Order: sequence, then structure tokens, then C-alpha cells
Amino acid sequence: MTKLRVGIAGLGTVGVGLVKLFADPNSRLNEKLELVAVSARDRAKRRGADVSTYRWFDDPAELAAQSDIDVFVELIGGSAGAAKASVETALSRGAHVVTANKALLALHGAALAETAERTGAKLLFEAAVGGGVPMVKALKESAAGSRASAVAGILNGTCNYILTEMESSGRSFEAVLSEAQQLGYAEADPSTDVGGFDAAHKLTILSAIAFGTRPDYEHVRIEGIERVSLTDIRLAGKLGYRIKLIAKASLADGAVEMHVRPALLAYDHPLANVGGSLNALVVDAEPSGQLTFIGRGAGEGPTAASVASDLIDLAEGRAGFAFGRPLSQLATAPRGTPSERGRYYLRLLVADRPGVVAAISDRLAHEDISIESFLQMPVHDGPSVPIVLTTQTCARAKMENAVAAIEALDVITEAPFVMPVEHAGPRWSRS
Repeated sequence: MTKLRVGIAGLGTVGVGLVKLFADPNSRLNEKLELVAVSARDRAKRRGADVSTYRWFDDPAELAAQSDIDVFVELIGGSAGAAKASVETALSRGAHVVTANKALLALHGAALAETAERTGAKLLFEAAVGGGVPMVKALKESAAGSRASAVAGILNGTCNYILTEMESSGRSFEAVLSEAQQLGYAEADPSTDVGGFDAAHKLTILSAIAFGTRPDYEHVRIEGIERVSLTDIRLAGKLGYRIKLIAKASLADGAVEMHVRPALLAYDHPLANVGGSLNALVVDAEPSGQLTFIGRGAGEGPTAASVASDLIDLAEGRAGFAFGRPLSQLATAPRGTPSERGRYYLRLLVADRPGVVAAISDRLAHEDISIESFLQMPVHDGPSVPIVLTTQTCARAKMENAVAAIEALDVITEAPFVMPVEHAGPRWSRS
């Protein structure tokens, strides 16, 4: 039996993990696949796996161009440069590609899928979204017979770890982020993670598969967790909520609305108790109902195992279309408008003088928004004082208008911070 010949570009954590799987004589990878070549920037670097027996390429695009490489595994990362060039090279000559590169797929997924279909290659990317959690396969296969109306998830382990530790330890965002960097959970430049961009890349991919649309990263509304304070977490807890970074997409009347933002989740929400660096996905679909997937979203073992799963699917002839159906059947969905309704948490820092609360209440009332509660804040020294309130159910567009009007008041000393309040149920709020 002729085995598929594999080349790996990128020998970081995941690449080394995959090499280890190939080196295991009991691995299913070796039944129908053979690792023959590798590529990385530094040939002399010490790694946790022996790569000396494989052909070495300094240039990943050169590896991708080799006619005897049947499957090109891209683990370089990044939406451009060597990663994009090498994947395009492999697909253009008809070689299959397995990648863990969510940024590349979110920004260029449609073009890459088009090239794959034209040349007969397969493009697989299970490891790009949930690490060891088979979110892509679940949407492509397990939920294929259902009609998804919404997907929501905790898609970034770094943010989830930070928020979980802030709640459990009582430490600040800055302190926990520093610890996460020391432990290797966060990069030296953590902006892609804590800014919500990593989760947005993953949401783009998931929503394309779930709703049968082309990837559309440019239309994701993105807000990170940088402004979530320890005070927010403590007050949310007193109200019976937990703060999580939620990546969410919904389909209504043919339009797709996508956003990534921190939110208050009721304790009985299916995502509220997903702690640490775990990832999770909840899918609302008919007739199957609500589906939930939880597991480790990153790390050498889980992510390498997802790459291996794609390789085995290729070898056994189970690989389908990149986004679950032919590109010609993927709609270019219009951007959804923020017409959803929900409740909100609003934190303000205001000048300490009479009439402030009345002015804020007036701006909310002008948009027909009722205040559910004012929350007592800790003692605050200085010319400004914090105010926190929650609203009753209102239209999101009206809440945005009210926040803009409040921010324009001369008593506001820093930008308002607003988060949606989510509840559990078969149809959780789509705010």
C-alpha cells in the first residue's frame, strides 16, 4: 500500500507534537502516512523531537512545491508571508493542506478553498479553532442535518484563564496577565488574545461552516477583556453572574451578525462554568436542539492530535469540502444589524457633583431604557466616582445610542464600559 507522504512546515509546540506522534510506532498515523520532510527557521535549534532523519527545507514554500509531498502541514502561523505563500503553493499544484492557522483561514479562507476545489486538493483545519475540541468536525458532520441559527463559544484559552484567575484569586487583570505570560499561556505581546482578535478569527470560521456562508472576518465586532476590572468581576458575582469573553454569531433573515465581547453569564448558562484555559462551543440548531462541546483548546497534545485527525481523514478518504460544502454554495451573507434585545451592565466614572445620576437616567430614559438596579461601589478616592447599573431588557441599538449620549456628558471622566447580560435557555439572548 502506498502511503501519503507528509511534509511539516513549522516546528514549534504543535509541530514538535506532531513529529512525536509520527515517531510513535503505535500511532495510527503510520498506517497510511509517512513523514518525509520538515521546515523551520532554525535548523540548529534544540527541540523535543528528533528531526534529523527527515529532509530539511529552510524555505517552507520550497517544501510545499516538492512534487513528492502529498500532504503539506502548515504550522507556521500568521495571515500572510511564508504561511500564506506556502499554502498557496501546495494547493496550486494539487497537494492537500492541513493547517492550524485560524488567521489565514479567517482572512483568506474563501480564496484558498477556491484553489483547492480547482486543483482537486483538500484543505483541512480542525486544529485552527478548538485545539483538541472537534468543533469544525462537529459542525460539518454531527450538525450537518440541522439548521444552525446561532453559535457561541469561549474560544480563547488565554482570556478564559485570566478571567477565571481574577475571580478565584482576587488579583487584577495586569497581575494575572503577567502570570499567564510566565506560565506560557500568553504571548509576550498578548494583544491578539486579550484584544479578542484570536477569538474573532475562530468565530469567522465557525460561522461560515454553521451558516453556509463565506468567511467574513471584516464584519466581526470585536472587543477584548482589557477593560474588565476586578470590581466588575466582584459585582457580577454578587448579582449571580460570571464574566466570560464570548464569541457569538447568529443568523436571522439571511443576515449574519458576529461579535466578540466580554459578557455577564448567569451561573446556569452552559458556558458559565467553563474555567481555566478550556474552550467551549454552544450551537443552537433545529431539530437537534442545543449542542455543547467542551475541552482543551490549546497545547502540544490536543492541537497535534487534531492535526493528526485531519491527516487520518485524508488517508482514509473522509475529507470533504473546506467549509462543509462547495464554495459555489456558500452565500455572501449581508451583515446583520444590531436589532437584538437584551439586558446590560454599565460602569461609569463620573465627576463627583450633584445632578450626575439624574443626567445619566435622563439619557437612558430618552432611549426608553429602564434601570433595573444601581450597584454600590467600593470607596473611591479622588475627584471622580464610579457608578454601576444594570438595565432591564432593551434594544441593543438603543443601548448604544444611550451610551454615546452619556459619554458626551461633561461629567463623564472615562469612556463608559458596557457588557451584555446573558441568561441560559434554549434561546439565550442575542444581545
